[in-house]
Amino acid sequence: MKEQVQEVLELVRPALQADGGDVELVDVSEDGVVSVKLTGACGSCPMSTMTLKMGIERTLKEKLPMVKEVVQV
Repeated sequence: MKEQVQEVLELVRPALQADGGDVELVDVSEDGVVSVKLTGACGSCPMSTMTLKMGIERTLKEKLPMVKEVVQV
């Protein structure tokens, strides 16, 4: 499942990089919780929570129904 999550993150990565940020996959738990680290401009942006939930989490859940939640570490 980790490889599948990484593939989906590659789809959202260009949008993050266009704003000077990026996302790193940290871990995928067996119960469907994906841990990521936002880097660059995304790491300090006040809108990072919105990016995480409405962008990354929504896309992952659409493409991979086994994903339950995305958390930032």
